[in-house]
Amino acid sequence: MNFALILFVLLVATGILWGLDKAIYAKRRARDAREPWWVEYGASFFPVILIVFVLRSFIVEPFKIPSGSMIPTLLVGDFILVNKYTYGIRLPVINKKIIEMNQPQRGDVMVFRYPEDPSLDYIKRVVGVPGDRIAYQNKRLTINGVQVPAKKIDDYLHPERAYFSAQFIEKIGETEHRYLNDAEAPAFIPDATSFPFRENCLYNNAGVSCTVPPGHYFMMGDNRDNSKDSRFWGFVPDRNIVGKAFFIWFNWGDLGRIGKFR
Repeated sequence: MNFALILFVLLVATGILWGLDKAIYAKRRARDAREPWWVEYGASFFPVILIVFVLRSFIVEPFKIPSGSMIPTLLVGDFILVNKYTYGIRLPVINKKIIEMNQPQRGDVMVFRYPEDPSLDYIKRVVGVPGDRIAYQNKRLTINGVQVPAKKIDDYLHPERAYFSAQFIEKIGETEHRYLNDAEAPAFIPDATSFPFRENCLYNNAGVSCTVPPGHYFMMGDNRDNSKDSRFWGFVPDRNIVGKAFFIWFNWGDLGRIGKFR
């Protein structure tokens, strides 16, 4: 469901009603006359919808985490906020950038439209920016020929599924974060699709190596063996970017998570 499009249609419809009432019909009504139903239930919502539309389109947008691909950084059920302007101002609905600002950096947690189905929003971590050579071999990440240092810490207990995953700390760019590996999961990528610029990638028994094309990004989930990401379906084009995730504002199952992510 394209909520932005629905909100835009509601904005236009209520805006027309509001404009007609202010310009024509309000002047014709007696001062003590009751507003007609289309003003009470239509035009009166216009200012509220306008505020919501502007906030959601240009400043900040809420999302709910639907899967475990970003565990342990983000958990299923986390409600997060996404900065809509940090990567540039984009027109709502068509998502066309009109004002350049910052570019995504390695280590950012980014929301984007899934390249194979742009009606779906995905969230992953930026691992590679345009021109980078990314290698994920035997479950170790290398960027431009330099292996990203990883420090083993206590195993992570998945509370809902009651099993442990190996847990590490690594630093990508300026961002230090935790990630998970499952020892029993294979290193190779079993079902990569035929995506644009697939010729930039080399698959083998140890994993995958890719050169990120111009205007694209290589994304990975922090739950490395339980994330369908750029290793499987390819690169994220700049036009698919939604924004940068930065804050957990609610979680029904764990109120203590509020404010933990940045």
